[in-house]
Order: sequence, then structure tokens, then C-alpha cells
Amino acid sequence: MTALREPDTVTANKPNILIIMVDQLNGKLFPDGPADWLHAPHMKALAARSARFKNNYTSSALCAPARASFMAGQLPSRTRVYDNAAEYISSIPTFAHHLRRAGYYTALSGKMHFVGPDQLHGFEERLTTDIYPADFGWTPDYRKPGERIDWWYHNLGSVTGAGVAEITNQMEYDDEVAFLANQKLYHLSRENDDQGRRPWCLTVSFTHPHDPYVARKKFWDLYEDCEHLLPEVGEIPFDEQDPHSKRIIHSCDYDNFPLTEDNIRRSRRAYFANISYLDEKVGELVDTLTRTRMLDNTYIFFCSDHGDMLGERGLWFKMNFFEGSSRVPLMIAGPGIDGGLYETPTSNLDVTPTLCDLAGISMDEIMPWTDGMSLKGMMNGAERTAPVLMEYAAEGSYAPMVAIREGKWKYTHCELDPDQLFDLEADPLELTNLAGDPAHIAVLEGFIAKRQARWNMAEFDASVRESQARRWVVYEALRNGSYYPWDHQPLQKASERYMRNHMDLNILEESKRYPRGE
Repeated sequence: MTALREPDTVTANKPNILIIMVDQLNGKLFPDGPADWLHAPHMKALAARSARFKNNYTSSALCAPARASFMAGQLPSRTRVYDNAAEYISSIPTFAHHLRRAGYYTALSGKMHFVGPDQLHGFEERLTTDIYPADFGWTPDYRKPGERIDWWYHNLGSVTGAGVAEITNQMEYDDEVAFLANQKLYHLSRENDDQGRRPWCLTVSFTHPHDPYVARKKFWDLYEDCEHLLPEVGEIPFDEQDPHSKRIIHSCDYDNFPLTEDNIRRSRRAYFANISYLDEKVGELVDTLTRTRMLDNTYIFFCSDHGDMLGERGLWFKMNFFEGSSRVPLMIAGPGIDGGLYETPTSNLDVTPTLCDLAGISMDEIMPWTDGMSLKGMMNGAERTAPVLMEYAAEGSYAPMVAIREGKWKYTHCELDPDQLFDLEADPLELTNLAGDPAHIAVLEGFIAKRQARWNMAEFDASVRESQARRWVVYEALRNGSYYPWDHQPLQKASERYMRNHMDLNILEESKRYPRGE
């Protein structure tokens, strides 16, 4: 693998950073950038000049815990963002804090699923509100195992209702996210057109291709003859599913949504179509960077929070550690980075340390409490030896689950269930659990020892239960009487936009033109 080249002295001090985050993108579709059959020319062009991490994993296969971990480089057991309604406390440093502390302008356009009154977490500015609520209303309850909270738990209506539409709730959101992000890039190019410019980090976070599986016709039509509209592994009979998969099937109300082959084909077709929809957005962002002459001095990270099972094994959405749900794409491009494929397992927990390392920012003050590691050394040819860790303690589970991905192995543990051990080289579809095979007892015992050294499962479970119980009390209290929502309210200072009478028109028109004098 070609080593990471050192940027020139101009870009070494102040690289810009563009983080493009998508939602629920299955990493198996990115074996080396987008799969050949995907209609994604802009992502493929980005991949050609990126470091591509084939076996990259989420920290937790659900939106809020995955994103909190992504931003902090800490597992959910440290952030205590266990589920989609757990508060992200303000005292946890995120990459936005680290970069802002070092002088960066930090902004977010789109989703990050922050729960709680702090809706910034280091971002100096948010351009949009979030697509999901910021309160405690989606709190699961381990005291009531098996209970379905029907008004917000997933169900298979997303699958039975798959198809075509020209506008949806999610399309409206992502169109706005892209528009405001491109507008911000134009603004940054004008603001920073001098030697004393302030470096920036803009995070652009889309909600596609997250279900519901509905796509615009122009993207839907791209996959009319697609050969990948059925899963590799068909539905596994309920009695043969592992215990956690049975819980997921119950929590998502599968029994009330019988699926046809056509439902499955249409859902996967819309999902692939929405990857192409996102590809168009990626192309717009890169084009804006190019035309504003900022591309050569900008690191671009392309990533996702977690994956989607897409009907594999008869499972949909996420919430488990199988490859479709837990494996996610990660591509990094920018000054000094040569394109290349890396197959050693990595984690979204590594993104924050990598961002800081590339920007020349030390995380030494908090590294003892960080679960990720910088990938800069790996891009320079160093070996990554740390295992990849994952946790899940949200809806569909009755107790916390943990997983370790190391070498060719994936190990999964829950105190309620038999262990799972998969050899992903020999068994990439995870069909043969080797945990009960005497021939692999030494491997299993090695992972058990690592798990016991890393996690106290009883303490983990107690912490989750305490958090859930507290939040149920607070949520029900705050919904009584006068209610003040925590949802982010984007502020546009109308008196500072376009032309106003406290501005000099001659200066204004010149300063808002970029490039100038051409």
C-alpha cells in the first residue's frame, strides 16, 4: 500500500474538512468503493482517490448511539447514549469541540440525532433542524421485555409500502441539507479568500438511504434490470433464528406484515435508487468545492452511521451485529492521501482521532477514555492491531450485547444468549456459528477473556436500566403543563443577509463575489 504523503506547507497547517455522512448504508455494498453495479459515478470518482476501508464497522447499530460514538470516539457504554432517546451530555468532547478549540469553524447541515437540551455539541452553527425528535420519548424499557411501543418502533410498513414518489418527508429534508451545505461552501469560499483564513469543518449528514424505501422515479428507473433485488440469504425460519434475531422480529412486528417477493424487490430497488440520489448530492458538494478552488485543501470523509439488513436472513433495518447491519463504508480523500484499499477491520470510533491527527490536533488529554485510534498510521503502512468493538443496548434487546471483530473473526455476546463466533473468511454470510464447535474452543475462550477484560456486563446492564428509568420519569413530567421542546431551531439573521442599510453596497458586492476580479 502506498504511504500517506505529507501535504505541502500551505495545506499542512490549515486543511479544511468536509464530512459526508449518510444513514443506514450497508457496507457490503462498498467492497472497494461502491459496487460496480451501483449507479454512483460521483462516489466512484471519490473512491478512486480515497483510502477505502473495506471492513469498517459502526460502534452501535442504531442512529443516536452510533452518531454519538462517531463524534466522540467513545463506545455507548462511555457516552451513555444507549438508544435513540438517551441524552448526549455536554461534557463529552466531540471532533467539533477539538477542531473548534484549535481555531476551526465547525458547522452541521443535517441529521446527528442529538438528544437533550444541547443541540450543538461543539458545532458553532447548525444549518438545519434534525429530522428526529430531541426528547426522551423514544426510550425503551428493559423492565417490560417484549413490549412493543407501536407509535415509534420500526415495523415492516416500510417494506410493504416501498415504491416511487417525487417528494417525501426524507427527500424534503435531504434536499434542504444539500442546498444549505452548498450555500455554506460558497459562503466559506468568500469569507476565507485571504492568507489569514479560518479553516473549517462542515459536516453534511443525510437521512437517506434509511427506510422508508421510497425513491424518485429518475433514480428508481436506473435499477429496472438490476440483478441484486433479492437477498443472498433468504428468510430463515423463525425457529432457526438466533435469540436476538427473534427479538428483533417481534419488536418490528413482522407477523402483521406478511411480505411478498415483490415487496422485497421493490424495497431493495428503492434503497439502491436512494444511493444514486445521494450520489447526486455528493457530486454537487464536490463540484462546489472544485469551482470555489477549495478541493485541493480539503479532506473529505464519506461514512455512514450503521447499515441495513435489506431482507438478508429475513431481517430488515439494523439493530444487530450481522454484516449488513454493522458494517459501514468509510472513505477518506484529501491532501497527501493516495487512493488504496485497506482490509484490516476498522471502526467509526477511529474517525475522530483520525480527523484530529490529519488536522495536527492532539487528543492526548482525553485519549485514556477514547475507544478509537487514528488511521493515519495505517495509511502510512503501519499495522492496526487493536480489535474493533461494538455494543447494542436499545430497542429489541432485553440486555446489553457486545461484539468484537478481530482478524477474520467476529464474536458476539449477550448474557441472555449463547455466544456467536463466525469465521468471516470461510463464512462471509455468517451461516455457521462456531461457538459450539470443539475445534474452535481456543478461539472462543480467547474472545471470552477479551470480553471479560473489557466489559462488566452486569454493570453495563444496571447502567442502561438506571438511564431508562430516569428518562421515563423526566419525559412524562416534561410533557405535562407547558412544554418547551429541545429541537434545534435554526437561526437566520435576516438583518445581516443580502443588502441592508448599515452596509456599504460597493464593499458588499465586491466581498460577496468569488473569485474576485475575473
